[in-house]
Amino acid sequence: MTDTSLPKVGKYLFRSEPFHCDFSKHLLMSHLGNHLLNAADFHSNDRGFGVNYLNGIQRTWVLSRLAVEMEAMPEIYDEFYVETWCEKAIHYFTSRDFAITSKEGKVLGYGRSIWAMIDTETRQPADIFAVKNGLIQSFVETEKPCPIAKPSRVMVPDDAKLVRSIATYYNDVDLNGHINSMKYVEHLLDLFDLDWYRSHRLKRFDIAYVAESHQGDELRFYSHQKADGVFAIKVMKKCPGIEEEQEACRCQLTFEKI
Repeated sequence: MTDTSLPKVGKYLFRSEPFHCDFSKHLLMSHLGNHLLNAADFHSNDRGFGVNYLNGIQRTWVLSRLAVEMEAMPEIYDEFYVETWCEKAIHYFTSRDFAITSKEGKVLGYGRSIWAMIDTETRQPADIFAVKNGLIQSFVETEKPCPIAKPSRVMVPDDAKLVRSIATYYNDVDLNGHINSMKYVEHLLDLFDLDWYRSHRLKRFDIAYVAESHQGDELRFYSHQKADGVFAIKVMKKCPGIEEEQEACRCQLTFEKI
């Protein structure tokens, strides 16, 4: 049963576990991303429009765009909160925002995301408002601010250089049967070595998912440096038996010097 008395904003406590941290003893961005996705899942399930309900009617949520901008990353063993809320719902898409704060209330960063509802059989967009008579509309929160820029339309020039190709395996695949959204983030951040991260930190990333990839696809990463510390990267997939590459996602990484 749906509890319509729940607040529009959900708040969830997480912990920066040692095995989720990098060499600097800060939480890895991919694990922070997973915590954001978990918070989104908790929020939507508690309010009756999450995958627990949707899978029973051949529907699911897929992440379309995500932007995360951090002033500081949680350190090893830190407990922190993720707040999340739906800013807007428009038939096939919903905008969901995040605020990441320390247990003491200090703002660490924010996130913005766009999600699509799809039919799990056809993989085509599905009408959000057809679910429980548009239940999601009663949980849209327009007053809470999210003071970072919306996910940008990342432009990657045609002359971007191929910098890496990787195969995909079992551990890359999520419950929807395609390559996990945070696996792309891991692979993208692996394009830079430890020496880079000793002198730079990732301040913001924008990622737009264009098409699903599956186990067995080869992912090819094309990178272009737009400015000092700013990289636009396009991920192309090479599917078995298909000659042409197809775009899977594109990302912009913005680093600042430490």
